Amino acid sequence: MAKVDRRILKTQDSLKKAVIELMAVKNFDAITIQDIADRANVNRGTIYLHYQDKYDLLDKVIEAHIDELKEIDTWACKLDWADALVPYFEYFEKNYLLYSTMLAGNEAPSSFRTRLLDSFMEGFKGEIEHESGKNKDLNEDVMLQYAGTAYVGVIEWWIRNKMPYPPQVMAKQVGALLERSL
Repeated sequence: MAKVDRRILKTQDSLKKAVIELMAVKNFDAITIQDIADRANVNRGTIYLHYQDKYDLLDKVIEAHIDELKEIDTWACKLDWADALVPYFEYFEKNYLLYSTMLAGNEAPSSFRTRLLDSFMEGFKGEIEHESGKNKDLNEDVMLQYAGTAYVGVIEWWIRNKMPYPPQVMAKQVGALLERSL
């Protein structure tokens, strides 16, 4: 695998950060390439070296964060619910600007919420006990939709309310609820 130049990664990170910061104060449709370039302190042409347009940039921002959550999935799913959810809530806290913009902002793109929900539902697939036990009469698709929507809804609520509880408290509360339903 070829090593990527750190300057390229730094520029891309700067552009991703710029678009998130701009979305926190401005409708995405009103953001121009020049706005992004100015915020990232680069030339307009530099953006086009890395992305087709602002939509491609936004898509890459979303993709990067979904991928980071999937990486957490690879090891957190081996833990009990409360312990497994701590790194997620810490991640949401660390990336508050993104999540407050993408989930709780007035002009947030619905594609982010949809992709986040799909990612969580995929992660929950192996966790559902629907063959036997408490959920034997329930349809797996309905359970996945319920759990995923509830989880995203709680994250939205937590972000909108400026994280009134620490990540560990949220993980314990949400973990207990998911354990009861899945």
